[in-house]
Amino acid sequence: MKLKLIKMKCVQSTNSVALKLIKKNHLKPTLITSVMQTKGRGTMGKKWISQKDNLFISIFFEIDQRKVSFKQYALLNAHLFKKIMEKFILRKIDIKWPNDLLIKKEKICGILQEVIYFKNKSFLIIGAGINTNNSPVIKNYKTTSLSDIVKKKIDNNKILKEIKKDYEKFINQTKKYTFIKLKKEILKKNELPSW
Repeated sequence: MKLKLIKMKCVQSTNSVALKLIKKNHLKPTLITSVMQTKGRGTMGKKWISQKDNLFISIFFEIDQRKVSFKQYALLNAHLFKKIMEKFILRKIDIKWPNDLLIKKEKICGILQEVIYFKNKSFLIIGAGINTNNSPVIKNYKTTSLSDIVKKKIDNNKILKEIKKDYEKFINQTKKYTFIKLKKEILKKNELPSW
């Protein structure tokens, strides 16, 4: 199943765009990205600091929570983003549950997962902010970026392409597999880094 790709220049948040699209009856699996976010959101109402040249995306698709629950998706999405990012750097990425990816205890990615119910169907929205080229300054919270680690500017389009490819495969698998099988598929050995 192909993900429709929507590229935007500036939004309040990509998750908010996803929410509006679903409510406007745009129900096909979609990947939204924006150059800037003015009101990026984190979990529990926290603000996500959206720095220029970083990557901001949301993916949404219909789910059946009888097969895979919201909490199980949180686990799968964290591992899937970890696996995607580890293709680009030779560093171990740790998951700080439920929604942060860290390198040496410094935050590199935040994930915000939401469910919306529309026309008797459930839709999962997965928002992610990845520090590709800049590390936001956050009081009492260390951050890093992919660029800091590989010592060169990151091409966000390369990472976006990889996210699109891996999520198209993942969405197809969610139609066939149980949670256990999905987890095994995601945790298979990574490919070599892309840089």
